[in-house]
Amino acid sequence: MPEITAQISSTIDGLTREFDIIAHNLANVSTVGYKRRCNSFSKLLAAQETGTISETASEADLHTAFDFSQGSFVETGRTLDFALCGKGFFVVETQNGPLYTRNGMFHLNQNGQIVDSEGRTIAGEAGPISIPPDVGLSQVSVSSNGAVSAAGTAIGKFKLVDFKDNESNLIAAGLNCFQAPDDIEPQPTTNLIVKQGYQEGSNVQMVEELVDMIMVSRLYEANMKSMMIGSDTSKSLMNVAMG
Repeated sequence: MPEITAQISSTIDGLTREFDIIAHNLANVSTVGYKRRCNSFSKLLAAQETGTISETASEADLHTAFDFSQGSFVETGRTLDFALCGKGFFVVETQNGPLYTRNGMFHLNQNGQIVDSEGRTIAGEAGPISIPPDVGLSQVSVSSNGAVSAAGTAIGKFKLVDFKDNESNLIAAGLNCFQAPDDIEPQPTTNLIVKQGYQEGSNVQMVEELVDMIMVSRLYEANMKSMMIGSDTSKSLMNVAMG
């Protein structure tokens, strides 16, 4: 019985983490460039046709990953809004090293440099990209490959990178940015298109997240009930969860 109780407790912990992930996704359904985090814990339970699992909390975390699929595009017409079509990231320069983001809502700082919402410099291939003070934003254009022109004069090009098969190893760094582990180097992008005057919306699908939340809630309630009454028949537990 103690072993069974421990399994149920582990299951409850895993479901609680998955609920938090779903709630976080839903909270960012309107966040520009947001990439949903997915966890297959509840689906793993269903696939095993049981309501509990013997995996520990650390093992359950192995099923968590970011979904880097493309979000939908929203046209804004704003000069310093950019959406990326394809695999890749903008590079954000910070004191602690580069970060990577799909959020292309940029601004100009007091020095005319293109920066993100936190005032951090957006990297260009040859350093920060600065808009001349005598050039209005309406005269700034960015081509599909990220080359920036001001009043018809080339002034720089966005540094765009990709992590190819290592994309899943990126680490969340806050503010919709990601950090690369020390042993992974970014690569040049291929077939990446920059769309000026657009934003890439969140890739969260609200209906899908709500369906997952209902499943997780039912499994959680079923396991709590099982723990309280001391009943651990796997088949009946799934009947309660799926009913």
